[in-house]
Amino acid sequence: MTIILNHTIVPAREKAAAASWFARVFGLEYEPPGGHFAPVHVNEALTFLFADEPSFPASHYAFHVSDAEFDAILERVRASGRPYGSAPWSRSDRKLNDWNGGRGVYFETPDGHLMELMTAPQ
Repeated sequence: MTIILNHTIVPAREKAAAASWFARVFGLEYEPPGGHFAPVHVNEALTFLFADEPSFPASHYAFHVSDAEFDAILERVRASGRPYGSAPWSRSDRKLNDWNGGRGVYFETPDGHLMELMTAPQ
């Protein structure tokens, strides 16, 4: 059997706002929470469960996406006013990287989690 990540809990200061922002930027569906979590289905196998937490360390989430998805998500990041950059240490240089022969970018969510998009997997 192949091991598949099914879900992960994403801590947030306000779960509904965090889930809504993530879904909007990534072009995903979001239905307001009916329970402890604010779920966003990333794909058929993975769900992000946003949860209210008073404090938490920032996490890093990396996504392999198609060129079209990359362009659409990056445009929504730009429209959201969030800074973006070419590397974890250059999160606001407004540049892309070309690692592994593709394109990549990093940006932070309003809660400080580092998101990475790549068109060529590592």
